[in-house]
Order: sequence, then C-alpha cells, then structure tokens
Amino acid sequence: MKLYGYFRSSASYRVRIALNLKGIAYDSAFVHLTRGGGEQFQPSFCKLNPQAQVPALLEDGLVLTQSLAIIEYLDETRPEPPLLPKDAAGRARVRALAQIVACDIHPIDNLRVLNYLATELEISPEDKARWYRHWVETGLGALEALLASHPATGTYCHGETPGLADACLVPQVFNARRFQCNLSACPTVVRIADACEGLDAFQRAAPGAQPDSE
Repeated sequence: MKLYGYFRSSASYRVRIALNLKGIAYDSAFVHLTRGGGEQFQPSFCKLNPQAQVPALLEDGLVLTQSLAIIEYLDETRPEPPLLPKDAAGRARVRALAQIVACDIHPIDNLRVLNYLATELEISPEDKARWYRHWVETGLGALEALLASHPATGTYCHGETPGLADACLVPQVFNARRFQCNLSACPTVVRIADACEGLDAFQRAAPGAQPDSE
C-alpha cells in the first residue's frame, strides 16, 4: 500500500490518521503542493488522480482518491478496529460530523481556493486571511454545537473510541491554529482535538512528524 500525500494536506493527514488507527503499514510518496508550481500537476501524478489533488492511495493496482472514500474503503476491507459505529444512526451522525469538515469547511479554504483568491481575484493577504478565518470559525462553531449538545459525544466525537469524525476534526483544528483562528467558542472541539493528539496514532500522522515536513 502506498499513500501519495503532502505533509500539510488536511486530506492526507486524515488518511494517515486512519491508517495508523487501523495499524496498517504503508509506504509514503511525497507530492509537494507548492514546489515548481505544484507537483500534483505533473503528468505522472495526474495519471493517478486527474483532479491533481492528494491523497491518492494505491493497493495492488487499485487507485483510490478522496479522503473519506479512502477511509471508508479501509474500514470495509479491514474492519477492526472500526472507524464507524455499528448502528445506522451512529454511522449517520459520524458521517455528518466528518462531512462538516471535509465537505463544507475544507473545500472553500484549501490551497487551490486560497491561491485563486490571491492570484486571480487579487485579494490582499489580509482579506484572504479574513476569508479563511470566517469560514473555519463558522464551520467549527456549528460542529461545536452538534458535539456539545449530543449525548453520544464522549472523550472523542462519538463515544470513547476515535474514528472517522476525529480523523477529520484534528487536521482542521491543526490548520485553524496555524492560521490563528479564534477557537474560544469551541471548547468541545478543542477538548476532543487535544484528547486525540495525545494518542500515538495521531502523533505519528501529524504534519511535523512526516519525512517531507518543512
């Protein structure tokens, strides 16, 4: 199994967490997202993923893309330990929490969007930072409300075992802190992220622990 990723990519970070939680050994291939205009645009990588995005996961000739699809593939093919609850309602809740991050917050704040704002729309660095913080703080505020008010929230997003939602939450909190977002209104989000970051699987997946970290 080989994971193509970038140390600071949130989506790659999610998959690294899932692989570590599952105890799955893998090789890493590094795709630098800014060097030389972005190595993700090189023809050799675009053959793997025409979207020119990381992560991409290879296993026995199978190429998988999109972090949530990859994580659910891992959960279906290697069911222990599970990353999704056994009950349908629990799975729906965890998927909804994960998708707030992966489908609502991250897509409008990722590197290609920020680059477009700066280069094509000529938005100032200050306004670009305001854009980022607004959408991250808005999204994490909604996530906070859902987590804080639900009886299934435990040490982690859903109960006492980290799973899919936590694999999405931690990278987003990492980036929120990196861009100095205000997380004072998100104590549950911060508490869960801190609990996760105390675990070996999350520590080994962290951007600073990756061989391509800069």
